[in-house]
Amino acid sequence: MGEADGLDVGDRAPDFEAELVWPDGGTERVALSELLSETPVLLAFYTADFSPDCVIEWCAFRDFDWFASSDAVQVVGISRSNASLHRRFIDFLGLEFPLYADPDLAVAEAFDVRYVALKLSARARRSCLLIDRDRTIRYRWLGEHWLDPTRDTPPVDEIYEAVRAEFGTDAERFGFG
Repeated sequence: MGEADGLDVGDRAPDFEAELVWPDGGTERVALSELLSETPVLLAFYTADFSPDCVIEWCAFRDFDWFASSDAVQVVGISRSNASLHRRFIDFLGLEFPLYADPDLAVAEAFDVRYVALKLSARARRSCLLIDRDRTIRYRWLGEHWLDPTRDTPPVDEIYEAVRAEFGTDAERFGFG
């Protein structure tokens, strides 16, 4: 792909503060380091709320119940969509995950996942980064679709296994895998 190659496993994730929409309806500016003070974070970059590929992605996280019910890691989405659209997206899909708004793609740029699709539209490359409490990236997945990396769906089963391997959780898988 050449551009938007993302940070590597072992790299330190940049700290940032952005508007975060919570599933309970609240919205506030929250630093990544604040979330990491509680638990590791799986930061999932995606294109935009309500795009068909993003609906599929977030339904996959939602339907893999362990991500919503485990205390081992907090799943947090981030896209260029604004807080108002995030609120509707969370409600529409019944998500239990907070979503960061990155309208200018500054966070995507800091994580080296910002790219320009077909020389027309800047967006975040679909990617998932498992970040430990010290802000070290312990796992990464980057979309690899040859034309548009936003079309790849994160492998939730592989991500689950990475969380287990990195943090030693033996949580049940609720019938998956």
